Amino acid sequence: MAALGVEHEIVECDPALADTAAFCAAYGYLPEDSANTIIVIGKSDPPRYAACVVLATTRLDVNKVVRHRFGVKKASFASGAQTEAITGMTIGGVTPFALPADIPIWVDSRVIERERLLFGGGSRSCKVVGPPELLTRQTQVEVVEGLALVPPGCLGSLDT
Repeated sequence: MAALGVEHEIVECDPALADTAAFCAAYGYLPEDSANTIIVIGKSDPPRYAACVVLATTRLDVNKVVRHRFGVKKASFASGAQTEAITGMTIGGVTPFALPADIPIWVDSRVIERERLLFGGGSRSCKVVGPPELLTRQTQVEVVEGLALVPPGCLGSLDT
């Protein structure tokens, strides 16, 4: 990450509190500043993988946008075991900064609108905090409009 030339900090945490809601509650971060990295699979032969980065207050549109981007009939979230096999990281700690070079990183456009973001740190024992430039300076990142949806009934849509 130092090669990106963007100021950031590493925040240590209790691995039992690594999941977004628990981390935010325990350490005083806002869920709307939390960016989750989710590994998805396009069901093709061979299967194709991508990492999607979305705000914790949104929901990844895997059934429409992800499936369409892969150009397949079916796409799904990777299981915990698949995520670990592909990234070497466990869910709750997946970071978009240490992924294999052949994995595209699709970032919902809402993510880059935030001033400061909280990302997984590569393990469940730390998080990375910094500006969206941490993402946009990476070559395999593509910002995707509408990659995530605001769940119905969610107050305070980030679009307002």
